Amino acid sequence: MAGSILGTRVRRVEDPALITGASTFVGNLRREGLLHAVFVRSPLAHARIVGIDTEAAAAAPGVVAVFTAANLRLPAHHGFMVVNPDVRRPPLATDRVRFTGEAVALVVAESTAAAADAAELVEVDYDPLPAVVDAEAALLPDAPLQFPELGSNLVAGARSAPDHDPLAGAEVVVRARMVNQRVAVLPLEGNAILVDPLGDGEHDLVVHVSTQMPHGFRDQLCEVFEMDAGRVRVIAPHVGGAFGGKAGLLAEHTATIGAARALGRPLAWVETRSENLVSMPHGRGQIAYYELGLTRAGRITGLRAQVIGDAGAYAGFGGALPIHMTYIMAPGVYDIPAVGFDVAVAVTNTTPMGAFRGAGRPEAAAHLERLIDLAAAELGMDPVDLRRRNVLDPAAFPLTTAVGARYDIGDYDLPLREALRLAGYAQLRDEQAARRERDDPVQLGIGVGVYVEITAGGGSEFGSVRVHPDGTATVSVGTSAHGQGHATAFAMLAADTLGIPLERITFTQSDTAAVPRGGGTGGSRSLQLGGTAVYSAATRVREQARRRAAALLEAAVDDVALTADGEFAVTGVPGATVTWAQVARSAAEAGEEIHAGVDVDQSGPTFPFGAHVSVVEVDTETGRVRPLRHIAVDDCGRILNPLLVEGQQHGGLAQGIAQALYEEVLYDAQGQPLSATLADYRMPSAADLCPFQAATTETPTPLNALGAKGIGESATIGSTPAVQNAVIDALSHLGVRHIDLPCTPQRVWRAVRDARAGRLPDPWREPPAVFAGLPVRPAAEPTDSGTI
Repeated sequence: MAGSILGTRVRRVEDPALITGASTFVGNLRREGLLHAVFVRSPLAHARIVGIDTEAAAAAPGVVAVFTAANLRLPAHHGFMVVNPDVRRPPLATDRVRFTGEAVALVVAESTAAAADAAELVEVDYDPLPAVVDAEAALLPDAPLQFPELGSNLVAGARSAPDHDPLAGAEVVVRARMVNQRVAVLPLEGNAILVDPLGDGEHDLVVHVSTQMPHGFRDQLCEVFEMDAGRVRVIAPHVGGAFGGKAGLLAEHTATIGAARALGRPLAWVETRSENLVSMPHGRGQIAYYELGLTRAGRITGLRAQVIGDAGAYAGFGGALPIHMTYIMAPGVYDIPAVGFDVAVAVTNTTPMGAFRGAGRPEAAAHLERLIDLAAAELGMDPVDLRRRNVLDPAAFPLTTAVGARYDIGDYDLPLREALRLAGYAQLRDEQAARRERDDPVQLGIGVGVYVEITAGGGSEFGSVRVHPDGTATVSVGTSAHGQGHATAFAMLAADTLGIPLERITFTQSDTAAVPRGGGTGGSRSLQLGGTAVYSAATRVREQARRRAAALLEAAVDDVALTADGEFAVTGVPGATVTWAQVARSAAEAGEEIHAGVDVDQSGPTFPFGAHVSVVEVDTETGRVRPLRHIAVDDCGRILNPLLVEGQQHGGLAQGIAQALYEEVLYDAQGQPLSATLADYRMPSAADLCPFQAATTETPTPLNALGAKGIGESATIGSTPAVQNAVIDALSHLGVRHIDLPCTPQRVWRAVRDARAGRLPDPWREPPAVFAGLPVRPAAEPTDSGTI
C-alpha cells in the first residue's frame, strides 16, 4: 500500500452528529416511567445534623419519595481512589456536613420541577460548627477538626529521609512560597446519570452516565452495591467534556443508583451549573515551599519541596495527587541530582478535590518553572540561558530521575529552540527594553515555560477490528472519548492498515455490553494504548484476510499483498484480485469471522514534553494583563492527525492561561463559596484570550508501535507557568519578584504599588512544622505511577 493517511489533517468524523444535534447526551434520554432526582444540599460548610423533616416534601405534588441516609442505607466510599480509608464520604450526609453543597437528602418526583419545589420543603436542623477553608490553617494545632476521631486534619502524606539534604553544597539557594490555586473543572455538560433498574433483559441494571471510564464506573458500582459485573451495563453516550472530573463513581451517582433500585423505576439526575461548581470535585489546590540550590555558574545542585495539599472535605483522589504525581514530576526537564520532597495533605470544609486536566503535573511544572525564573534573576542571567544550562542531555535517555521517574526519550532543548524562534525572542526583548526606557505605563512581559509530563502510566487497553461480509469494518476500543476525536483517530489507523475507506468504518466505544473491557480515558493514554491496540488488531485482521485471500486466489500466502486500492492481489498476476467483501463473505460461509481483539500494555509510561513562550502586556496603572501572543511547541511523539493534536493544544492552552490569569475558586471564612455561579467564577471567553500559535516537534517513543505519547494535557501544563512568568517579567524592572496565581488585576496592581513604595515582599517564609511526623518515603525506585 502507498499514500498513508497517517500524519494528515483528517477532519473529525464525529462532528456532523454534534453540529446537527443528532448526538445524544444523558440529559436528552427519556424512558417510560422516568423519575427525576433533586438533591437537598447543605447551606453550611460544617455542622452537625440534628434532624431532617421530610414530611412536607413527601406530601408535595408529584413527589414519589424522599431519601436520607437513614432510609437509603448505602456504604461510604471514595469512588476513584482512596488516599485515606478512614475518611470516606457517605453518599448522603449522616451525622454532619463538611462542605457547603454536600448532599443531605434526595427528592424523587415525576418531574424535575416538582422535585426542585419539594426539595425546598425539606427542613434540616443544623448545629453549626467552626469551619476551616485553608489547608495550612487546617494543620494548625487549634484548627476545627473535620473527623474528631482522627485527632487531626492531617489525613495523608510522605517525606524524604530526614538525613537527606538536597541543598548541601549549593552556593546559591533561591526560595519561594507558591500557591497553585483551587480551580473548577467546569465541563460544558455537568454530571448526569440515568439509572434503569428494570434492565434490558440481559442485564439487571442499565446505567447511562456522563463518564470518562464506563468499565471503571461499572466496576466501582458493582463493588459498592455487591453486584455481578456481568449483570450490569454502563453506557456513556456523548459526553460534553470531563477534564478529569468524571473519572469515577461520585456520591450523587451512588445515591441515585440506590434510590432507583429502591423504587424499581428509572431515575435521572442531571446536575445544574450551580451544583456543578460546588459539588464536582475541584482541581489543583497546593501550597508549595520550594528551595532550589545552584552554583554561581548556574548549575542546579538540588531541590527541596515541602507541599501542603488540600483534599477538601474528604480524602479522595485529589488528596493523592501531590503525594504521587507532583512528586514524580518534581525535577521536570532538568538534571537535578538531589531532590527532597515532603507532602502533607489536609481536609478542609470545602468541596472535595479531584483531578483536573494534568492532575498533579501542572502543579509541579508551575512551581519549578517559577523557581527557575527567580534563580535567573538572583544570578543575573537570562531565564532561557539558565534553562539551557540544566536541561537533561538527549544522549542520556532513557534515564531514571532522582525521584524514580523513568523518562523514555526526550530532547528538551528542541521545542525550546523552536518556540523562541517562532516568538522572535531577541526582538521581543528589544521591544521590552524600549518600553522600559520610555517608562511606558503598559509594559511588555515575556515568559517561558519548559515542561515534561507523564502519560499512560499503568493499565492495559483493549481494541478490536471486525470486517463484515459487505466489506465494511467496525473498530471497538475500551477508551471512552469525550471530545478528543477517538472515532477519527482509530478509524484512521484501521483505514491505513486495511485499505478500507474511512467512511466505511464504524466506531464503537463506551458501552460495557458492546466492548468487553477497557481502561477508559484519562492520563492522555488513549492513542498510545487504545490506538496501539487497534493498530495491532488491524494488523492481525489483515493477515487473517491475506491468508483467506490466498486460498480464494489459489496462490501462496507470501505472493498475496494488499494493494493501494484496498484489494488483495497476487504479485505479478494482473487482474487476480479479491475484495474485502469477498474475503469476509468467504469467512462467514465457513462459520468464521475476520476479527481480532487485542489487549495492549506498555513497559512503562511515556513522557511528553514541550516549551511555551507567553507575551503579555501589563498596565502598571490598573494591573490589567492582556495576553498578546502564546507560542506552544509540544512534543507528543509521532503525530497521527495534526488537526486533532492542534485541537488538544488549543483547549489546553485556554485552560492553562485561564488558571494563570482568571480562574479561582474562593470561599469566605465560614466556608461559603464566593464563586458558585458563572457570574462570579471568572471563566474566560474567547475575547479574553489571544491568538494561539501551536506547533509541534516529533520525538517518537520506543514504548509502543505507534511511537505516540499523550497530548491531551500537555498545553495546560506548559502554558500556566509561561504566562505567570511573563506577567512578573513585565514588572521585574520595578523590583517585583513574585505574584501568586491567578495574576488578577488586583494582585498585579498591589505588586506594582508595593514595589514603587519600596516594599518588596520576600516570596519566602518558613513552612509550617507539619512534616516531621510524616512517614518516610522509600528510596526512589523506577515508577509506573498511574495518571488520570
